[in-house]
Amino acid sequence: MKVRETAYMRLRYRAVLSQTGFVMVICAGLILTPLMALPFWPEEIAQAHAFLIPAVVMALLGIIFWRLFKPADEIALTVQEGGIIVLLVWIIACLFSAWPLMSGHGLNFTQAVFESVSGWSTTGLSVVDVTRASHMVLLWRSMMQLAGGAGLAIIMLAAVIGPTGPAVSTAEGRDLLVPHVRKSARLVLIIYGGYIVAGIPALRLVGMSWFDAANHAITAVSTGGFSTRVESIGYWDSPAVESVTIVLMILGNLNFVTAWVLLRGRFRAFIRNGEVRLMAVLIPVSAILLLGLTCRGLYPSLSKSARVALFENVSALTTTGFSTVGYGNWNAFGWFVLIVLMLVGGGACSTAGGIKQFRIYLLWKGVIWEIRRWLMPSSAVMENAIWEGDQLVFVSDARLRQVGVFFFLYLFTYMLGVGTLCAYGVGLKDALFEFASSIGDVGLSVGVTNASAPPGLLWAETIGMFLGRLEIIVVFAAAVKLLRDLPTLVGRAD
Repeated sequence: MKVRETAYMRLRYRAVLSQTGFVMVICAGLILTPLMALPFWPEEIAQAHAFLIPAVVMALLGIIFWRLFKPADEIALTVQEGGIIVLLVWIIACLFSAWPLMSGHGLNFTQAVFESVSGWSTTGLSVVDVTRASHMVLLWRSMMQLAGGAGLAIIMLAAVIGPTGPAVSTAEGRDLLVPHVRKSARLVLIIYGGYIVAGIPALRLVGMSWFDAANHAITAVSTGGFSTRVESIGYWDSPAVESVTIVLMILGNLNFVTAWVLLRGRFRAFIRNGEVRLMAVLIPVSAILLLGLTCRGLYPSLSKSARVALFENVSALTTTGFSTVGYGNWNAFGWFVLIVLMLVGGGACSTAGGIKQFRIYLLWKGVIWEIRRWLMPSSAVMENAIWEGDQLVFVSDARLRQVGVFFFLYLFTYMLGVGTLCAYGVGLKDALFEFASSIGDVGLSVGVTNASAPPGLLWAETIGMFLGRLEIIVVFAAAVKLLRDLPTLVGRAD
């Protein structure tokens, strides 16, 4: 019996390694995309090897894993096994994506991995000097956020048919737009790509160059926040640029299921959605608070103060990380508002990070339901329901408990990260802000994150970004299962 179980487990892990290899081949193709800049900037040909070599190595390794371990028959993987694929692919993708940043831009290993994880997690914290970075390096940073926003699971599902799909999609926290897995993945990519295709000419029309427009449209929709300018969106100091960027950030922040409901013209269902209602409250309220209690006394006119208050709060809530001003002269209240917004984060199953608006909304509803339960007779039966997409879904106590556990783990991890930054000499106020930006996959910074930061601090933020993107439980569960199964896999079957 033990021999049979071991053989069965090894067969399942062959499927895991095969699918991991397949996605490696796709990622190798992504590493080649910055070469598209060469026809426009041929003088950068000397840096082509920085992308060609890692792409070839990754593709060869991927093909070997894909073909060597491919089982004879398709195997329906569990969510836990899908989690292992997600974990392995993200680690491998981040490591290989750091290679061009080391050989093409001169970053050391720690800095390159930090930048790579920041890209794939759509965070936007950066140690790259954009004033001396080549167009290929700048484009590569944006392409990482493009792929990271869509999610490697979605990239995989768009190309793969089979029982592997649902496990990987669920492990990465992706809901289906339609019952068919592959069709759902394609719809996500169409929606995602449509935002970008519309965003590039829009930004060009309001004053950006084509290169800037392409990069900023990609990183706005992916809620990533990498910019080609040191001053980020503040470089243009333009109400028109800020307005277009705000629209793109909000679109990227929307749950893909919610966006699909909106695109089909189901406006009533869209308005009833809890995330939409929460966002409709948070954005104006936080903007008014920032305007009245922080920005009004800092900037020369009311219009400038209002622009800053609105843009910075949308950037924080959607976890995009673009900025128009620095925060060094902001008061503590302004920092507090941004920290809260960064922790709340964007829509579930979107490109955004954070705890997610859906979880916050569900916890708030849970409080309301619990108060109502106390006020009703003990024999009363309550049906607690919320709108998800265009469906009314009844919420069980088990689901509320899962959200509560995640909320606790998220805040616990956040406090560990803040403590780590403080241990490196960062002030508490700065540490609270910077690690909220890290674990929330936001990218706003008060200057703590830079190329001269201690390696330990950068690794702490790297881990925070990684855990925040894969939502902690997936990483822990996949790592525990892998470590638990490893002795059986490497041991003798007899």
